[in-house]
Parts: sequence; structure tokens; C-alpha cells
Amino acid sequence: MGVVTTPTTPPTTTPPKSTPPKTPKQDRSRATRQRLLEAAVACLAEHGWAGSTVSVVAERAGVSRGAAQHHFPTREDLFTAAVEYVAEQRSSALRALDRTDRREVVAALVGLYTGPLFRAALHLWVAASNEPQLHARVTDLEARVGRESHRIAVELLAADESVPGVRETVQGFLDMARGLGLANLLTDDEARRERVVAQWAVLLDEVLA
Repeated sequence: MGVVTTPTTPPTTTPPKSTPPKTPKQDRSRATRQRLLEAAVACLAEHGWAGSTVSVVAERAGVSRGAAQHHFPTREDLFTAAVEYVAEQRSSALRALDRTDRREVVAALVGLYTGPLFRAALHLWVAASNEPQLHARVTDLEARVGRESHRIAVELLAADESVPGVRETVQGFLDMARGLGLANLLTDDEARRERVVAQWAVLLDEVLA
């Protein structure tokens, strides 16, 4: 009697699961650095210098303290880099403005001094007046940011600084905006600020025309 053999079904093979593409290490590092910089400015604006430690920033950014110190070895490195980074981001956004609407331009330039960036920078300046290790780098940073703010204002306002008085007018406007920023630290009087912005837009139209 012959042996009856049962045909065997070949085993089914499960196709290997596709592995999501890994984010390149350099991109992850860049993203971590950006989160730290943005978190540093936010912490500085909200808590001031005394309340903004590397640990606090790292926690807010969702990274370890070790990772934060890998990118920024000292507290001073972190906060000066953060203010400069956000200032550059704001500069890029300002350059994209519609330059035909002078009131919008004036309001945006005033916004440089009434938002979290100015508040953070102010805390950094105050700390630098008492912290020798901060003083030199913050003085240099403020000079660079100030020059860049003036250049952007000249571009956006289409100001011809070869005309006598125009440079002083632009600088006076920026000084006024800084004053509004200081006043905004205590009370946010938006209605008053809007009236001032409207009046400065008129004055600049008259002077720069």
C-alpha cells in the first residue's frame, strides 16, 4: 500500500515592514538648536535673566540639559545666540513687507520694540550691565542689531539719507519706537500706540516725500 502524501502549502511570507526614512543627524541637530534658541528667547522674555537657566530652557525645548550644553557650552553663549537668531528671523520677515503701505511698515517697525524679542533683549542688556562675562558680547550684539534695524528701516521707508535731515528722522523714529517698547513693559496701551503709529506714518510721508 502506497503512502499517501498531503500536498503542503508553501508558508506565507509577510513582506518586511517599510522603515520610515531616518532624519539625517545634521537636520536633527539643526532642529534641536532652533528649538533651544526659540525657547531661550521665550524664557528670557517671560522670566528675565535670573529665572532663565539652561535647565529651564532645555526643559521648555524638550531636550536634555546635556544636549543644550552640547550646542551652547555656556549660558551666555545660549542667550546671546538666541537674541541674535530671533532678530535675524524678524529682519527677514520685515523685508517681505509690502513697502507701498507706509502705515503697515511703521507699525511693523514699531513691533520690533513691542514684542517678546525686545523684552528678551532688554533683560539681556540689564544682565550685561552687571555681568562682566556678558558685557562685551552683548555690547557687540546690540551694535550689530541696531545697525541692521536702521538699514531695514531705511529700505522699507525708501528713505534717501543723502537728503539733509532724513537720517536723523529715521533714527528719531526708531528711538520713538524703542520708547514705546519700554512703556509697553508695564502697560500694553495698544490704542494709544496705534494713534502714535498713524501720526508717525503721516510725518514720515511728509518728510520722505
